[in-house]
Amino acid sequence: MSVNKDIKLLVFDAYGTLFDTSSVISLCNELFPGYGEELSRIWRSKQLEYTWLRSLMGRYVNFWKVTEDALLFACKTLNLSCELSTRNCLMEAYLRLAPYPDVKVALSGLSRYRLAILSNGSPFMLEAMLKNAGLEGVFAYVMSADEVGVYKPSPLVYEFVVLKTGLEVNSIGFVSSNSFDVNGAKSFGLWTCWVNRSKNIWDELGLLPDVTVESLTELVDILPNYVG
Repeated sequence: MSVNKDIKLLVFDAYGTLFDTSSVISLCNELFPGYGEELSRIWRSKQLEYTWLRSLMGRYVNFWKVTEDALLFACKTLNLSCELSTRNCLMEAYLRLAPYPDVKVALSGLSRYRLAILSNGSPFMLEAMLKNAGLEGVFAYVMSADEVGVYKPSPLVYEFVVLKTGLEVNSIGFVSSNSFDVNGAKSFGLWTCWVNRSKNIWDELGLLPDVTVESLTELVDILPNYVG
């Protein structure tokens, strides 16, 4: 386990790390009985795929539009009629995603450090989620890929943290549950923590996270080893 004594800012991914994208399943089931889990799974999978494809094609649109397009694709895949009122209801649910059970306890335990968010989410989406989750004011910075015009794992997104904060690369720690995101941050040169709640397999991209935890609360005990 490598040691970095210079971490001054701890940056978190939002979707899938702090906020549970599968928390829309109950609403999906309410609107489309029996399809909730599959609809949520396809929606999230296509949402990520569209961010990668649009980044590669140089055809950026904001994350709200990406999320809506992914929802439409998921409904078409399952032959579900997604009327405008239904679509709006499901989209609004993305502004009220539930934080994972370990989040508030962990953030409280990490409150002596400077905390930040770096997300693909549009600024208004992140603001609404934080407000609805009672997490306003917790983070020193809430940074969006929208300010760069490309999505993670482009190095330009992680570079934005350096430009925004004025900190050195080796002073920034990055925390995500998404393997592609941790790989992107590690490739850029950040210290990384992979939150592997679901015990997934690490992607074979020639890189490894600095630490792996199964819960954010584990980071509360681990981080002091990396802070001078």
